[in-house]
Amino acid sequence: MVRLARDMGSRYVSTSAARPSAVIGRLRAAPFSPRFQDAMGTFVVEGGHRLEGRIRPAGNKNAALPCLAAAVLCSEPVSYENVPRIRDVLTFLMIIEELGAEVTWSGDNEVTIDAGGVRTDRVDPDMARRIRASVLLAGPLLARFGHVELPPPGGDVIGRRRMDTHFLAFEALGAELILHHGFEIKAERLLGADFFLDEPSVTGTENAIMAAVRAQGATTIRNAAAEPHVQDLCHLLNSMGAQISGIGTHKLTIEGVKDLHGTHFRIGADHIETGSFIGLAAVTASDIIIEGAPIEHLDSTLIGFRRLGIRCDVVGSDLYVHGSEEHHIQRDAFGAVPKVDDGPWPAFPADLTSIALVAATQCHGTVLIHEKMFESRMYFTDKLVGLGASIILCDPHRAVVVGPSPLQGGVVESPDIRAGMALLIAALGADGTSTIHNIRQIERGYERIDERLGQLGAKIERTGD
Repeated sequence: MVRLARDMGSRYVSTSAARPSAVIGRLRAAPFSPRFQDAMGTFVVEGGHRLEGRIRPAGNKNAALPCLAAAVLCSEPVSYENVPRIRDVLTFLMIIEELGAEVTWSGDNEVTIDAGGVRTDRVDPDMARRIRASVLLAGPLLARFGHVELPPPGGDVIGRRRMDTHFLAFEALGAELILHHGFEIKAERLLGADFFLDEPSVTGTENAIMAAVRAQGATTIRNAAAEPHVQDLCHLLNSMGAQISGIGTHKLTIEGVKDLHGTHFRIGADHIETGSFIGLAAVTASDIIIEGAPIEHLDSTLIGFRRLGIRCDVVGSDLYVHGSEEHHIQRDAFGAVPKVDDGPWPAFPADLTSIALVAATQCHGTVLIHEKMFESRMYFTDKLVGLGASIILCDPHRAVVVGPSPLQGGVVESPDIRAGMALLIAALGADGTSTIHNIRQIERGYERIDERLGQLGAKIERTGD
C-alpha cells in the first residue's frame, strides 16, 4: 500500500507502508520549509490599499493543540483535518514525536498521530520551553503512564500565566505534585472526583479533562472553561470513546473509561482569526466576506465589534463585513463612554482585545478597551501611537482610544501573536510603507497570513528568512 506524506516544504512524496523507516512524513525526517526556520523574518507592508474578496479562517489553533495532545492518550492512530500549519502546531508535533509517536502529514492540513510507540513520560525541556502548549501533555501522559515530568512551559510574554489550576485539578484526581525546576506529577491510579476550578482556565480545564477521561469512576468539573476549543477537545475525546457530558457549559461530567481508541476528527474554524479579519476589514475600509465562519461561536465577538460601529451580516455560514462604511462608536446610555472588555467564555475573547484596540483607532468616537486577563498584553499600544494612533494607556489593563486617527507607516516589532496581527492590520491601513520585524510571532498563530491576505489585495513582502 502506498500513502501520501507531506514534508515541511512544498512537495508531496509517496512512501511505502512496508518500509516504515522511510516514512518521510515523520517530522524528524522532514525539514522545516524556509517559512518555519528560526530566522525572525520581516514583513514589508505597503499600506493604504482597500482589500476585496473572500477569505476562509484556518482551523482553530487553540483547539488543534489540545486535540493533538489527546492522541497520546491511546495507542491507535488519530487523524485530523483542518489543522492549521503554523509554528506552534509544528513545534508541538515535534515534541510529540520526541516522545516516540509517529507523525505523518497526508495533506497541507491533514495529519495523523500514532502514539502507540510512546514509551516516555518526560518531555524534552528545550522543546517544551518553546511553546506554552507543552503543558497540555501533562494530562495525557499522567493518565497513560501514571507519571509525568515537564519543565516550565514557554509561550507569549503577556503577563503571569499561573499553573495552579492544573495542579489543583490533578491533586483532586489523586495525583501527587513535586515542584523543582519544572514539575513532576505522579499517581498510582487516578480516581474520579467532584471539584471546583479556582478559575476557568482553558488549558487547566483541558488538562483536567484529559486526565479524567481515563480515571476510575465519575468526575465532575465545576467552573470549567467552555471556549470553542475546549468544546472541540471534548467532542474529539467522545469520538475516541470517552463519555463527557455538559459540553459547552461550565459544568462537565466525565465517566472514566479504561481505554480510548483511534478516530478521525475535523478541527473547527478559528473564531479568533475570524475576529481578526473583522478588524482588518474595518481598518482598511474594505468589504470582506469571511467564508465558513464559526457563526455559533461569534455572539460576543459581534457584539464587541458592533459597539465600535462595525456592522457584520450573517449569510448562511458566511460573514459579510461592511468595512467600507464609517464606523461610529456607540455610546452607552446617557452618553457614557463605552468599553470593550474581555472575560471567560462566552464573554468577548481576550485574544481579540488587541484587534479591537487597533480597529477602534479608525472608528469615530472614544472607547475604553479593558483587558482583564493579562497584565502585559496592552503594552504594544506604544507601537500604535508611534504609527499615529490616539491612545492613552491608563494602566497595564486599560487603554482609552480616540478615533479616527490617520496612521502612517513605520518600523515596529511583533511582541506576541495577537499584538503582531494587530500591528499588521494597522500597517495595512496606514499611509506609506511599514516594516514589521519578528514576524515569527505572528506565524505562530496565523497560517500563511501574507499569502492569504495577498489574495485580498494586500501588499505584503516577506524578507529576512
